[in-house]
Amino acid sequence: MEATLFATEDALTVDQIATHLGDADKADVRSALARLAQFYAPRGIHLVERGKRWHFQTAPDCAHLLRKERESLRKLSRAATEVLAIIAYHEPVSRAEIESIRGVQTSGGTLDVLMEAGWVKPAGRREVPGRPVIYATTPDFLRHFSLESRRDLPGIDELRATGMLDPVQEAFEAEMAEPSDEGDASPEQ
Repeated sequence: MEATLFATEDALTVDQIATHLGDADKADVRSALARLAQFYAPRGIHLVERGKRWHFQTAPDCAHLLRKERESLRKLSRAATEVLAIIAYHEPVSRAEIESIRGVQTSGGTLDVLMEAGWVKPAGRREVPGRPVIYATTPDFLRHFSLESRRDLPGIDELRATGMLDPVQEAFEAEMAEPSDEGDASPEQ
């Protein structure tokens, strides 16, 4: 099992590992994975599960030593970051739905960049007239951002606490939430 996980390029599910080991019992595979994860926990690499797939990754305390070796990804544009966030929080989502949420047209190149990075994939077609393609995140997205599942994405309160929300948008939302001082008329009038 250990050799299989070392040799593969992609993270593997329990089913894939069991099949590779000659249809081993899934409970035995899970137990062995837990023991291996425990074994590697104090070492320079860790066995981790991301999106129900298992793989080895560099231990966080050693990652800075290997950053020079890693291929540097170019920084995502603001549009690509927005599209990625919309897909992550609303998946599966069509391009028209992305544009509706963003309020602007989305370039096909933006989705191409995200698909080339391996973070987004076509996830089928919506069962509506025109049958638009819908998009979802990939296990590579989870792995890159060290998320076990999409449930681990930060919520609105966490984003506010880190200062990642747009202050202009927050001010607009706060202003919209304040009651109007215009006249003494009650809402029923």
